[in-house]
Amino acid sequence: MIKVVYFFKRRPEMSVEAFQDHWGTTHAQLITALPGIRRYVQNHTLPSAYRKGEPAFDGVAESWFDDTGAMKALASTPQYAAVLADEPAFIDHASMGSIITEEHVIKDGPAPEGGVKTVDLVTRRAGMPIDAFFKYWRDDHGPLGAASPAVRRYVQSHTRRSIYDSGRTPAYDGAAMMWFDDMETLRTASRTPEFERLRADIDNFIARDKSPFVIAAERVVLA
Repeated sequence: MIKVVYFFKRRPEMSVEAFQDHWGTTHAQLITALPGIRRYVQNHTLPSAYRKGEPAFDGVAESWFDDTGAMKALASTPQYAAVLADEPAFIDHASMGSIITEEHVIKDGPAPEGGVKTVDLVTRRAGMPIDAFFKYWRDDHGPLGAASPAVRRYVQSHTRRSIYDSGRTPAYDGAAMMWFDDMETLRTASRTPEFERLRADIDNFIARDKSPFVIAAERVVLA
Protein backbone atom coordinates (compact mmCIF):
# COMPACT_ATOMS: atom_id res chain seq x y z
CA MET A 1 0.00 0.00 0.00
CA ILE A 2 1.25 3.50 -0.85
CA LYS A 3 -0.01 6.88 0.25
CA VAL A 4 0.07 10.10 -1.73
CA VAL A 5 0.22 13.26 0.38
CA TYR A 6 -1.05 16.40 -1.37
CA PHE A 7 -0.66 19.95 -0.02
CA PHE A 8 -2.09 23.18 -1.40
CA LYS A 9 -3.42 26.67 -0.84
CA ARG A 10 -6.85 27.98 -1.80
CA ARG A 11 -7.41 30.40 -4.66
CA PRO A 12 -6.29 33.88 -3.49
CA GLU A 13 -9.73 35.45 -3.79
CA MET A 14 -11.50 32.59 -2.04
CA SER A 15 -12.48 32.61 1.62
CA VAL A 16 -11.31 29.82 3.89
CA GLU A 17 -14.92 28.83 4.53
CA ALA A 18 -15.75 28.57 0.83
CA PHE A 19 -12.55 26.62 0.18
CA GLN A 20 -13.26 24.09 2.92
CA ASP A 21 -16.88 23.72 1.87
CA HIS A 22 -16.03 23.00 -1.79
CA TRP A 23 -13.18 20.67 -0.90
CA GLY A 24 -15.23 18.81 1.69
CA THR A 25 -18.30 18.31 -0.51
CA THR A 26 -17.96 18.63 -4.29
CA HIS A 27 -14.33 17.63 -4.56
CA ALA A 28 -14.56 14.88 -1.95
CA GLN A 29 -17.30 13.20 -3.96
CA LEU A 30 -15.14 13.26 -7.08
CA ILE A 31 -12.16 11.75 -5.26
CA THR A 32 -14.14 8.88 -3.74
CA ALA A 33 -15.38 7.95 -7.22
CA LEU A 34 -11.82 7.26 -8.43
CA PRO A 35 -11.22 3.62 -9.40
CA GLY A 36 -8.69 1.92 -7.13
CA ILE A 37 -8.60 4.45 -4.30
CA ARG A 38 -8.59 2.61 -0.95
CA ARG A 39 -8.75 5.41 1.59
CA TYR A 40 -9.05 9.19 1.46
CA VAL A 41 -8.49 11.71 4.27
CA GLN A 42 -8.73 15.49 4.26
CA ASN A 43 -6.86 17.64 6.79
CA HIS A 44 -8.45 21.09 7.06
CA THR A 45 -6.18 23.74 8.61
CA LEU A 46 -7.78 25.02 11.81
CA PRO A 47 -9.39 28.49 11.73
CA SER A 48 -7.17 29.59 14.62
CA ALA A 49 -4.11 29.20 12.36
CA TYR A 50 -5.21 32.26 10.36
CA ARG A 51 -5.13 34.69 13.29
CA LYS A 52 -1.44 35.48 12.79
CA GLY A 53 -1.43 35.42 8.99
CA GLU A 54 -1.57 32.82 6.27
CA PRO A 55 -0.55 29.26 7.22
CA ALA A 56 1.78 27.25 5.01
CA PHE A 57 -1.15 25.37 3.45
CA ASP A 58 -4.93 25.48 3.65
CA GLY A 59 -5.22 21.75 3.30
CA VAL A 60 -3.36 18.45 3.19
CA ALA A 61 -4.96 15.40 1.58
CA GLU A 62 -3.99 11.75 1.87
CA SER A 63 -4.94 9.13 -0.72
CA TRP A 64 -4.10 5.44 -0.44
CA PHE A 65 -3.64 3.02 -3.37
CA ASP A 66 -2.51 -0.60 -3.63
CA ASP A 67 0.56 0.41 -5.64
CA THR A 68 1.87 2.91 -8.19
CA GLY A 69 0.29 0.85 -10.96
CA ALA A 70 -3.14 1.60 -9.54
CA MET A 71 -2.27 5.30 -9.54
CA LYS A 72 -1.03 5.29 -13.12
CA ALA A 73 -4.18 3.49 -14.28
CA LEU A 74 -6.20 6.53 -13.21
CA ALA A 75 -4.70 8.80 -15.85
CA SER A 76 -7.00 7.66 -18.65
CA THR A 77 -10.24 7.51 -16.66
CA PRO A 78 -13.11 10.03 -16.87
CA GLN A 79 -13.26 10.10 -13.07
CA TYR A 80 -9.70 11.42 -12.88
CA ALA A 81 -10.42 13.94 -15.61
CA ALA A 82 -13.32 15.22 -13.48
CA VAL A 83 -11.00 15.63 -10.48
CA LEU A 84 -8.48 17.63 -12.51
CA ALA A 85 -11.23 19.79 -14.00
CA ASP A 86 -12.52 20.69 -10.54
CA GLU A 87 -9.19 21.63 -8.96
CA PRO A 88 -9.00 25.16 -10.44
CA ALA A 89 -12.37 25.93 -8.83
CA PHE A 90 -10.75 26.11 -5.37
CA ILE A 91 -6.99 25.37 -5.48
CA ASP A 92 -4.12 27.73 -6.27
CA HIS A 93 -2.25 25.41 -8.62
CA ALA A 94 1.06 27.21 -8.16
CA SER A 95 1.01 26.15 -4.51
CA MET A 96 0.08 22.52 -5.09
CA GLY A 97 2.48 19.64 -4.65
CA SER A 98 2.59 16.00 -3.61
CA ILE A 99 4.83 13.20 -2.40
CA ILE A 100 4.36 9.45 -2.80
CA THR A 101 5.06 7.79 0.52
CA GLU A 102 5.11 4.61 2.54
CA GLU A 103 3.69 4.71 6.05
CA HIS A 104 5.49 3.78 9.26
CA VAL A 105 3.19 3.67 12.26
CA ILE A 106 5.23 4.77 15.27
CA LYS A 107 2.43 4.82 17.83
CA ASP A 108 -0.59 2.74 16.89
CA GLY A 109 -3.30 4.35 18.95
CA PRO A 110 -6.82 5.37 17.90
CA ALA A 111 -7.35 8.77 16.30
CA PRO A 112 -9.52 10.73 18.77
CA GLU A 113 -12.88 11.80 17.43
CA GLY A 114 -12.98 15.58 17.12
CA GLY A 115 -9.28 15.87 17.93
CA VAL A 116 -6.52 17.88 16.30
CA LYS A 117 -3.77 16.62 14.04
CA THR A 118 -0.37 18.10 13.35
CA VAL A 119 1.01 17.59 9.85
CA ASP A 120 4.72 18.35 9.38
CA LEU A 121 6.17 18.23 5.87
CA VAL A 122 9.77 17.29 6.44
CA THR A 123 13.02 18.10 4.60
CA ARG A 124 16.21 16.43 5.78
CA ARG A 125 19.27 18.36 6.91
CA ALA A 126 21.65 19.36 4.11
CA GLY A 127 24.28 16.73 3.41
CA MET A 128 22.48 13.93 5.23
CA PRO A 129 22.14 10.74 3.12
CA ILE A 130 18.53 9.79 2.58
CA ASP A 131 18.85 6.29 4.06
CA ALA A 132 20.50 7.69 7.20
CA PHE A 133 17.72 10.27 7.43
CA PHE A 134 14.93 7.69 7.20
CA LYS A 135 16.59 5.44 9.76
CA TYR A 136 17.23 8.24 12.25
CA TRP A 137 13.72 9.63 11.84
CA ARG A 138 12.07 6.26 12.45
CA ASP A 139 14.39 4.62 15.00
CA ASP A 140 15.76 7.56 17.01
CA HIS A 141 13.35 10.46 16.67
CA GLY A 142 10.22 8.32 16.44
CA PRO A 143 10.41 6.96 19.99
CA LEU A 144 10.81 10.51 21.33
CA GLY A 145 7.45 11.47 19.83
CA ALA A 146 5.77 8.26 20.90
CA ALA A 147 6.93 8.79 24.49
CA SER A 148 4.51 11.67 25.07
CA PRO A 149 1.27 10.46 26.69
CA ALA A 150 -0.56 13.31 24.93
CA VAL A 151 0.22 11.84 21.50
CA ARG A 152 -2.64 9.48 20.75
CA ARG A 153 -1.33 8.32 17.38
CA TYR A 154 1.89 8.98 15.46
CA VAL A 155 2.60 8.11 11.82
CA GLN A 156 5.62 8.88 9.66
CA SER A 157 5.13 8.85 5.88
CA HIS A 158 8.51 8.42 4.20
CA THR A 159 8.87 9.51 0.59
CA ARG A 160 9.44 6.37 -1.48
CA ARG A 161 13.08 5.41 -2.01
CA SER A 162 12.44 4.83 -5.72
CA ILE A 163 11.94 8.59 -6.20
CA TYR A 164 15.54 9.22 -5.23
CA ASP A 165 16.82 6.23 -7.20
CA SER A 166 15.27 7.72 -10.35
CA GLY A 167 17.26 10.93 -9.90
CA ARG A 168 14.26 13.06 -8.97
CA THR A 169 14.13 15.44 -6.02
CA PRO A 170 10.82 15.28 -4.14
CA ALA A 171 9.12 18.35 -2.68
CA TYR A 172 9.67 16.89 0.82
CA ASP A 173 11.34 13.82 2.27
CA GLY A 174 8.20 12.86 4.14
CA ALA A 175 5.35 13.89 6.39
CA ALA A 176 4.93 13.41 10.14
CA MET A 177 1.43 13.23 11.60
CA MET A 178 0.43 13.29 15.27
CA TRP A 179 -3.05 13.16 16.78
CA PHE A 180 -4.11 14.88 20.03
CA ASP A 181 -7.40 15.02 21.93
CA ASP A 182 -7.78 18.76 21.44
CA MET A 183 -5.86 22.01 21.05
CA GLU A 184 -5.43 22.53 24.78
CA THR A 185 -3.86 19.06 25.11
CA LEU A 186 -1.42 19.95 22.35
CA ARG A 187 -0.52 23.27 24.00
CA THR A 188 0.04 21.58 27.35
CA ALA A 189 2.11 18.81 25.78
CA SER A 190 4.37 21.36 24.06
CA ARG A 191 5.60 22.52 27.48
CA THR A 192 6.52 19.05 28.77
CA PRO A 193 10.01 17.51 29.04
CA GLU A 194 9.04 14.93 26.41
CA PHE A 195 8.38 17.65 23.85
CA GLU A 196 11.49 19.57 24.85
CA ARG A 197 13.55 16.49 23.98
CA LEU A 198 11.59 16.07 20.74
CA ARG A 199 12.25 19.67 19.67
CA ALA A 200 15.91 19.53 20.67
CA ASP A 201 16.44 16.51 18.43
CA ILE A 202 15.01 18.11 15.29
CA ASP A 203 18.21 19.88 14.26
CA ASN A 204 20.04 16.53 14.20
CA PHE A 205 18.29 15.55 10.98
CA ILE A 206 15.74 18.13 9.78
CA ALA A 207 16.08 21.48 7.99
CA ARG A 208 13.61 23.55 10.01
CA ASP A 209 13.38 26.39 7.48
CA LYS A 210 12.31 23.94 4.76
CA SER A 211 9.82 21.95 6.81
CA PRO A 212 6.41 23.69 7.06
CA PHE A 213 3.55 22.41 9.16
CA VAL A 214 -0.17 22.84 9.74
CA ILE A 215 -2.47 22.06 12.64
CA ALA A 216 -5.64 20.59 11.25
CA ALA A 217 -8.96 18.91 11.77
CA GLU A 218 -8.96 15.47 10.18
CA ARG A 219 -11.90 14.36 8.05
CA VAL A 220 -11.93 10.71 7.00
CA VAL A 221 -13.88 10.75 3.74
CA LEU A 222 -13.24 7.19 2.61
CA ALA A 223 -12.21 4.58 5.14
